[in-house]
Amino acid sequence: CYGASTLSVNNWRLPTPSQPDECACTRRAVVPPLCICLRNRMAVFRTVAAPALAAVPRSSVGNLSRPAALMRVPIAVRSGGDHNTHNAVHLGSATSALVQQVLTVRGAKTFTRKGMRIPATMSVEAGKDVRVRFAPSPTGNLHVGGARTALFNWLYARRCGGTFVLRVEDTDQARSTLESEQAMIRDLKWLGLDWDEGPDAPGDCGPYRQSERASIYKEYADKLVASGAAYPCFCTDEELEAMREEAEAKKLPPKYMGKWATATAEEVQAELDKGTPHTYRFRVPTDEWVVIDDLVRGEVKWNTDTLGDFVLLRSNGLPVYNFCVAVDDATMGITHVLRAEEHLPNTLRQMLVYQALGFDIPKFGHMSLILAPDKSKLSKRHGATSVGDFKEQGYLKDAMVNYLAMLGWNDGTEKEIYTVEELYEAFSIERITKSPAVFDKVKLNWMNGQHLRALPEEQVISLIGECLKAKGVTKTADGPLVDALAKCVQNSLELVADAENEVRPLLGFPLRETIASGMADKFVEDGFGEIVKAVVDGYESGALTEAVKEGNFKGWVNATGKALERKGKRLFMPARLALTGRMQGPDVGEVLTIISLAEGEIAEDGLLVGLDARVAELKAWASEAGIV
Repeated sequence: CYGASTLSVNNWRLPTPSQPDECACTRRAVVPPLCICLRNRMAVFRTVAAPALAAVPRSSVGNLSRPAALMRVPIAVRSGGDHNTHNAVHLGSATSALVQQVLTVRGAKTFTRKGMRIPATMSVEAGKDVRVRFAPSPTGNLHVGGARTALFNWLYARRCGGTFVLRVEDTDQARSTLESEQAMIRDLKWLGLDWDEGPDAPGDCGPYRQSERASIYKEYADKLVASGAAYPCFCTDEELEAMREEAEAKKLPPKYMGKWATATAEEVQAELDKGTPHTYRFRVPTDEWVVIDDLVRGEVKWNTDTLGDFVLLRSNGLPVYNFCVAVDDATMGITHVLRAEEHLPNTLRQMLVYQALGFDIPKFGHMSLILAPDKSKLSKRHGATSVGDFKEQGYLKDAMVNYLAMLGWNDGTEKEIYTVEELYEAFSIERITKSPAVFDKVKLNWMNGQHLRALPEEQVISLIGECLKAKGVTKTADGPLVDALAKCVQNSLELVADAENEVRPLLGFPLRETIASGMADKFVEDGFGEIVKAVVDGYESGALTEAVKEGNFKGWVNATGKALERKGKRLFMPARLALTGRMQGPDVGEVLTIISLAEGEIAEDGLLVGLDARVAELKAWASEAGIV
């Protein structure tokens, strides 16, 4: 937002309109509300500054529903580098100090974090930083959906100057592996998504692996039991299966109907004394509504009657997902839970745990799923779906981050290509869309090509050289040949890995195949023999070779055209066919320069057809065809 000056409400930088209801934004705001006019700003003041305003005598500030009166609340403003008080009345130092605790000065437009320029923005409450998390289960590779979730959380944390936490949810002992955890960490690091706290970045809220937090879960389970919000359940698997079958027969939702919800303390203690295996169940209240204001989907509510008493801790002591997630998010101080919409049904159970334990409830935002082009759920049958797969295929990390960011978010403009820094500056939760995103590999390839062409030329040449050497095309990854090859093909590439397929045809000479296909009939039948003779004569006289060496092939072919009274396509197309064996491709002079540089530099035998071999093949074909 731009204006003559800006103020900050809990680090939300807001404009100072000159007239009531005037919007001072000259572009879409990137923090809520989307367009910060005076009325919206008033709403923010009432919500955020309520504790401070409650201490201000009403007579001093007047009616808070009137803009002019609201503007008389003392607010520290930085304009032109000076601190001033805007439309302030003298409320006394104690009251002003209290207001200033809530309405804080943020003069700088950007600050630096780990060497990156980041816009100065907001925190959710005075003195309380944004804390978000990405919590993968190490049961496989990092899927693009998980990577998108990690990215949105990371962008929001970096946008706000908050904290990004990596937590490993490895309580599924049968499927969780250290190899998967390490692979996920590698992929996150490749994307550039660094975390402030995690298994390898200790903080005050660890441990950061759920498998190392068993004592924490037991502590809170015991608190729930002590408060009556949970109870030990000694039902056997057979008893539980019978309850499930009974509910199914009656076409009722599966609910726990065992006796342990109402068992006496003596009955429970008797089983504990016997060492009977047991779980801990949460006692779900009846007929209550649980409501969240989802940051993406708006109001979402559930009735507790749709849910039975659910398990918190299994009989082996391991926590059930919804319990440990709620405990972890609360004890780690997570302020915003941004995750895929498939987790939305879990929110009811988690909210009940939050409420029962008296935890602060975070803000929830549930993002749409990523679908395949056929609108089914994206899976391996649609090709690569993991970040590691795309890395191996040669995608650039900046292109991958750019594309993932566009899956379910936009900044309200037509812009599609972003640097990572531009993403932090533009990202906002309010622009996350409800509609499912479609993973379009064609679009990803195009975007990768855009990022590839935006790289410095020397970096592109280096990437192409490494690819050609790795694929066994060239003997080295640098040198004059690699430079020439890279400059010849770089503008046609979407992936660096495509360089191999672009280069191989340049080195060959498929004259006979092209003519046999019929594609060249028009030019073969239009006096092709005289072009063949001119090429052979030019080669044998040394004029053609010298022109190539001097980078003056165009001069040689123009002189030939003048002598033969040919120009345009009648000259250049048959000359291309005679020297490259193809009807299309890069500039013929570039190709001939590459051929001259490639002698002795190609790793694969038989891949290169040099100029002498091309002329010999051209003469042989012409002789067989009887055209010279």
